[in-house]
Amino acid sequence: MDEVKQLGTAPEVTCSRTTPWYIWKKAAVCVAAGLSFLTIHGWELPSAILEPAVALRPSNPGENKFSWHNIEASQELIYHQCYEDYQCAKLQVPMDWWRNSSQPGKNIPIAIIRLPAKVPVSDSRYSGAVLTNPGGPGGSGVAQMLRSGRATQTIVDAELDPNSTSVSSEAKYHDIISFDPRGIGYTTPGIHCFPDSLARSSWELQNEAVGILGSSEDAFDRNWYRARALAESCSAATDTTGDGSEDIGEHVNTTPVARDMLEIVERHAEWLEKQAIAKTQQDQLQGIASDEHAIDRLRYTNGTAKIKYWGNSYGTIIGQTFAAMYPDRVERIVLDGVCNAPDYFFGPWFSALADADAILSSFFSHCHDAGPELCSYHSSTPEHIKQNYEILLEEIRKQPKIVLGSKSRGPDVITWSDVKSMVRLAIYQPLLYSPLVADLLTDISSGNGSLFADLKAAVTPITCPSSNCNSEDCDQDDNAEDAALAILCADAPGLGSIDKASFKEYWHTLQNQSSALGDWWAHTRLGCLGWKTLAKNRFQGPVSANTAFPMLFVGNALDPVTPFENAKAMAANFPGSRVLRQNSEGVSFFFFLCSPVSLLFFFFFFFFFFFFFFFFFFFFFFFFFFFFFFFYLSQFF
Repeated sequence: MDEVKQLGTAPEVTCSRTTPWYIWKKAAVCVAAGLSFLTIHGWELPSAILEPAVALRPSNPGENKFSWHNIEASQELIYHQCYEDYQCAKLQVPMDWWRNSSQPGKNIPIAIIRLPAKVPVSDSRYSGAVLTNPGGPGGSGVAQMLRSGRATQTIVDAELDPNSTSVSSEAKYHDIISFDPRGIGYTTPGIHCFPDSLARSSWELQNEAVGILGSSEDAFDRNWYRARALAESCSAATDTTGDGSEDIGEHVNTTPVARDMLEIVERHAEWLEKQAIAKTQQDQLQGIASDEHAIDRLRYTNGTAKIKYWGNSYGTIIGQTFAAMYPDRVERIVLDGVCNAPDYFFGPWFSALADADAILSSFFSHCHDAGPELCSYHSSTPEHIKQNYEILLEEIRKQPKIVLGSKSRGPDVITWSDVKSMVRLAIYQPLLYSPLVADLLTDISSGNGSLFADLKAAVTPITCPSSNCNSEDCDQDDNAEDAALAILCADAPGLGSIDKASFKEYWHTLQNQSSALGDWWAHTRLGCLGWKTLAKNRFQGPVSANTAFPMLFVGNALDPVTPFENAKAMAANFPGSRVLRQNSEGVSFFFFLCSPVSLLFFFFFFFFFFFFFFFFFFFFFFFFFFFFFFFYLSQFF
């Protein structure tokens, strides 16, 4: 859109979305897909979204012979067919991009996955690659691609099928590329704080027994010393070289990741030119007329390739860092669910929770509006629902709920920490989890707690007995939380250097910001307590620049950990940027694109049969919104 190209102050564009309770009841398919959100991390989710490693496994191992171990890393992109319709590569990059030595240093193979464009790269409608990052930190780009790569492509591409006779020659189609950042997933060496998944599971079970901050009188001290033990042990374990040189823990922070992205963009541009040349030569040999301009369109000049990037959550930190380091290399950047960069890099991490309690209040209001048939936790007023919830929390803090065992699981005890962590799901993703959370609250307040215990058991991964386990049914020791710890603590050195009294004051400040998430959010900084490894190369800022093309900052009206105010504040650091506000609740809209599909689907059938004219009004309202929203982004790219 033309307005995106205008320079000056950062104007705000607003999109609206209504999310009444009865729509959530029709989002069953989204809930089923979203349960992967729980699968790997149980009740202790370290970030807005962390992809489960199980998503990378084929449903039938015999049907898919692809293995990352069979790909040899190289300094150019050599793609291999993977996961049926995708292409994978390992790009070799220096562990230390800024190494001051004549001797060669160590390298890191970056795991890259590509969803090819719907047209050949030699087609005039091909418009390059959009690089994505799911956030975290610790999120796997490979896992994100397998879950939502096609949805991303749908948004940024032209609406019509490229094979349609009515499609315009001006329509544009993109590759979608993602990668596992340093220390994460299939990029090696990984950050691992435990020798195997059994050791990790043992630690996490102890965490569950201790409870989160605020759960008991001794929870603070126990969490304090456990955090120190983990941080000191894990930072020591990041010395994967064994000789103290080129420690991977010194090179997983955001700065080298931004440089890795630049290298991916450069090498992809180089690969495109080779593809155009090869296609032209092949056409000539076969006597087929070829696009004589393809090579010129894709001609590669070293050091000039520009990035198209879409980052979420922590991915917005990577995007802001890239834009500040390489402003002339920005072709398009969309930052969705924006983190406050100065607060992230320098602390004290106070910029996250402004909206959290408002979302919880909306949960109570939506439950009341839905009525008892659609919200099992319904009561006479939203205030009364809130009061019931607060009474339940206090009661279960004093007396946890005993749940008897069943034929499918053992006995359990539902604790205050369990309830707080479960409610966090409704705060992060109201559209997906509010109905489930309402049922669980009802279960433990007026039932026997078996539904809650069943879900806890269902989301607990099957742990392998040792690192030698190769069973597809076992949890393969996902290291997302370990990598998150290393990245956070390396990016913000000094945040872990704090005494008990000062940390208690910090924790209480977060509690005052949000009663819903303050206790949990304090654990993020607590994780850096005693962290020893420092980043060797750290961009010192400022995180601001005049980019070659204005950036787009996107935020929800109410977001539990990346409030919309962050989007406005960070956009001001990049002159000419635009801000897009979506009137919805929860973490950034990108992750669960099935939700708007379910919303439209339900409205179509419900109002067609019962309120014909009412249907047309709302159908066109929502159609206009989603058309505008996706069209806005597709035009931006």
